[in-house]
Order: sequence, then C-alpha cells, then structure tokens
Amino acid sequence: MPKYIFVTGGVVSSLGKGISAASLAKLLQCRGLKVTLLKCDPYINVDPGTMNPYQHGEVFVTEDGAETDLDLGHYERFLNVDMHHTNNFTAGQVYETVIAKERRGEFLGATVQVIPHITDEIKGRIRMAAKGHDVAIVEIGGTVGDIESLPFLEAARQLGLEVGKDSALYFHVTLLPYIKASEELKTKPTQHSVGKLREIGINPDIIVCRSERPISPELRAKIAMFCSVHKDSVIQAPDVSTIYEVPVVFQKQGLDEQVLMVLRTRASQMDFEPWKNLVDRLKNPKYEVRIALAGKYTEIKDAYKSVDEALIHGGVAHDARVRIKYVDTTGPAADVDAALEEADGILVPGGFGDRGIEGKLRAVQVARERGIPYFGLCLGMQLAVIEFARNVLKLGAANSTEFDQKTRYPVIDILPEQKAVTDKGATMRLGSYPCAVRKGSLAHKAYGSLTVSERHRHRFELNNKFRRLIEEGGLQVTGVYQPKNLAEIVELRDHPWFLATQFHPEFKSRPEAPHPLFASFIGASLDRARSRRGKGQETYAK
Repeated sequence: MPKYIFVTGGVVSSLGKGISAASLAKLLQCRGLKVTLLKCDPYINVDPGTMNPYQHGEVFVTEDGAETDLDLGHYERFLNVDMHHTNNFTAGQVYETVIAKERRGEFLGATVQVIPHITDEIKGRIRMAAKGHDVAIVEIGGTVGDIESLPFLEAARQLGLEVGKDSALYFHVTLLPYIKASEELKTKPTQHSVGKLREIGINPDIIVCRSERPISPELRAKIAMFCSVHKDSVIQAPDVSTIYEVPVVFQKQGLDEQVLMVLRTRASQMDFEPWKNLVDRLKNPKYEVRIALAGKYTEIKDAYKSVDEALIHGGVAHDARVRIKYVDTTGPAADVDAALEEADGILVPGGFGDRGIEGKLRAVQVARERGIPYFGLCLGMQLAVIEFARNVLKLGAANSTEFDQKTRYPVIDILPEQKAVTDKGATMRLGSYPCAVRKGSLAHKAYGSLTVSERHRHRFELNNKFRRLIEEGGLQVTGVYQPKNLAEIVELRDHPWFLATQFHPEFKSRPEAPHPLFASFIGASLDRARSRRGKGQETYAK
C-alpha cells in the first residue's frame, strides 16, 4: 500500500511548496523508493489552459497532452520521470465530475454535498495516481485558510485516518519573515499558520521554514515547542543560488530520515553523489554565456519557467553559466535592438495574441542578419517564418491568420479542423507527437536520431501552400509530422545556428538529461561568446 505525504503551505503563497515537494521526492528516490507527485489546484478552472500567464505563470504540458500546473515541470525535472494527466487535478475537474455523476443518477437520489461526495472524488483521484508507487507526495495548492482549499485539506485529513498514522505524513511549508527594524526572524506567522491547520484537524509532522537568513537552534526549538513537533522536524529552507540545491540542503538536515521514521518505511542507503555533483557543476561553472529571451511576459519569470530551466540545463552540458536577459518586446524596436546588443544567443518563446509581436519579429531579424544563434519555440518558429517571408522573400504583408485573418500571404494558418473549434480549453494540438528529422540537419546532429517525439501546445501551423517558396529561399523544413505533413522544425541555410521548432522542447529538458536542442543552442552561443570576447575571457576566476 502506498504511503502518502501531504504538502501544505501557510502565511503567503509562492513559498516554494512545489520545489520543497520535488526536493523531498528526489531524496526518497535516491533512497530507492518509487515516488510520484500530485498537485491539487483549488481553483474552479478545469485546467490552466485558458488562464493568463500573469495569473498562473507557465502552463506545463505532459506527454499525454494535459495542460497542467507549472509545478509538474519541477516534478519531472527533479525526478527525471514523466508526469501524466492524473498527476494534476483542479476543483473544477472534481466538481465537473461529481455534477456529471449526479445528472446520471449515480448517487441514488442522495443530496450531493461537499462531504462526502466532493471529498470522496478527491480521495479517489489521489489513490488512483498513487497506485504502483511506494510514496505519493500530494501538494495542495493555495494557502491554509483559503476557502477554496478546504475540501482538499478535508480530503487529506480523511485519507490520513483511512490509511493510518504510519502511512500518512503532513508536511507544512511556512514563512519566517525577517523584520529589519528589530533584526529578528519572527515565528508568530508560522505559529498562526500551524494553528489554522490544526483547526481543520491536521497536525503537521514536519515544518519547513522558508527564510532569508539561517535559523538559530533556539528559534528551531521555539517553533518545535509552540507547534508540537520534534526540533529535528523543523527544517530550514533558506534562499539558495539554484533550486537544485534544495535537496542537498534538506538532506544535510536529515529530512529523508525524518520522513522514513514517521512513515516507518525501510529504504536503501542514500545514493546522492550524482545529484551533488550536478549541483556542484551548476554552482561552479567554467564558462559564461548570455542569452536574450525576447518575450512579452518578462515581468513574471514563471511565465517562462521551463524555458529558463532548459537553458540552464543546456549550460550544464557545456560547463557554462547561462545569464538570461529578459527583453520586453512590447516596447519600441530601438529598445529591443539595444537590449539585444550584448547577446550571445537569442531565444523567442511561445505565446498567444498579437501584443509584442513586432518586437519579437525584430529580435528574429536581428538574429538572422547579424549571425547570432537563434532558437524559436512554437510562436518563435512561426515568427521566424513570417520574418523570413517579409524581409527575404519580400512578401511584405506576410503574416499569421492569428494576427491578420485577411492577410494576403498567410504563411502561418490554422488547421482546417481547428476552424470549427469554439471551446478554448484543451482543444489545441496538445501532447507528444513524432517528428521525422532530415538527415544531416542541425537538428539531426543535435538529436543523433532521425525520429524524435516532442510535446506541442498550439493551433496554427506553417502553411504548406508557401512551403516550397520558403524552402527555395533558404529556410529549410528539417522536421516533419508525417501523418499530416506538418512542419515541425525549420533551419536557416548559411547561418551559424538558426533553428526553430513548432513543438516545445523545453518541457522535456532535465538537469540530468539536458535537451539536445538546448545543449546545441548553448554550444553555438558559447562559440559566439568566445569569438567575440576572445578565447578564455569567459572563464571564471577561481
């Protein structure tokens, strides 16, 4: 029977519950246990697919095409395993399912209520996702005290009773704010947060304290006394230079031993050296490379979380630190030009809508004309095609029908089956599709394979009516989804490194297995850095 660990958060949001859950999962995985993670989101949206990045951050896409919370990206990157649609569910999905059952008469005329019907549905989904695993770590979104999360917390309480105290553990992440005026870390918010959790009927077994500064032994003892946990179960989570260091910080404090003791679980000896070596390479690289990320959600870094991490992974492959400069494409072209001046490589990520499009097109043009390595992702590929059609093929009105339905040259167009779609949620081309790669291409050299599989999230495609003209001009289609003859990868002839994909390779990159295209892009950008700054200039001083 699986063991369950329920991760909750208190005081404020964005404390890093997802990173904490993923870090704990990594420790248990390194102890030989088969671990899975779930994210329960309390919002009423069925999934995050229709939510603005400013509201939710990145939408992470799984192999099976589920649009999920960005924390699933952390789960995949830390564990180096694939998540699925069962690893993330929302209040919207739960209520939708329960109401559908009621309409079919499955409750035999009973009055449908939050308890037991909603909580039973939540527990059923958790149990289903946990099957076949030694440990299931369940992260409950939001903050203790939010009205939206109450059914999920109640379900966690009930499930703990059902499986028994040796099979359930409650892991609470909370904030210790530093008050500059008194030069103190304050424990009162943590005490109130734990008190609120107890009102619901949950007593935390482990408390993880997020703080800017180290916590003294006296402070840990105080938290332990007021929150009724052992002092060894009060875990520090200070700010670190890389999120991948968090498992190391936890392991030094014996978190894995604490969890195994509470759950009365036997495990192998810790095999942690590969991960610690990875962290050491991340913290002490030999080289540095500067990448300009040209997008319109640059104020909120979570909007490009998987892209950021994939760039970092690409740096690991070359012993290089990646300095990411966020370039706001919603401003004047001159501002975009100035921001790109020192870039060793330029990346244009995915996105929707026409805001910031001209700035992104300018970034593509700068990369193409100046020989700067360019990597386009999804919309970044479509814009590479539009820019090429306008400025090389001289089709001045070339555009995507997403931005101009009456364009004379619709080099990017929507698929016929998408034209009839009215619902916005979960109706794009989603999930993993095979791609046939042209032999001898940049992509082939990077992948080392002629057949790959990558994840998608889009509606619009390169219009095959213009494909021959585009290829004859020098922008080659080097990757194709063969069943529908859809362009998946384009590369520019006679350029140091210019490649764009219709898919999202960032979703499959892991620190222990950097994505081949990101590794190749960083390698080309590093070559440019060396040539511009002189050999050895990018080497760090020891």
